[in-house]
Amino acid sequence: MIYLTRIEHFNAAHRLFNAQWSEEKNVEVFGKCANKNYHGHNYKLYVTVKGTPNIETGFIVNAKILGRLIEEKIIEQIDHKNLNIDVPFMQNKFTSVENVIVAIWNELEQPIADLGSQLHKLKLEETPNIFAEYYG
Repeated sequence: MIYLTRIEHFNAAHRLFNAQWSEEKNVEVFGKCANKNYHGHNYKLYVTVKGTPNIETGFIVNAKILGRLIEEKIIEQIDHKNLNIDVPFMQNKFTSVENVIVAIWNELEQPIADLGSQLHKLKLEETPNIFAEYYG
């Protein structure tokens, strides 16, 4: 089994808050991330696929095609957007890095399978100190 990882970048804003809580409790739990005016991150997305290399190409997936798929399904939808407001696949979801990575998985899993590969892992870096990994 071979594993191939493609790295993409995007910038997005969000606000961590629970609408059922008071503003004070949101600030207590989420700190600056509860800012009413939102805040942003420079995200780094690692998309790891797995498979057996094709005899004719040597690829488990064509990296150029994989890049275009990630661009279309994720980056165009999320880059320079507000996760709480603008991103269809994040509607009515809490915008923690944990939930964002699961939503991205759900957007990519079948299209990657349609390319003849399998999504193995996603890693989403929100900051240099915080990231989530998801294996589906």
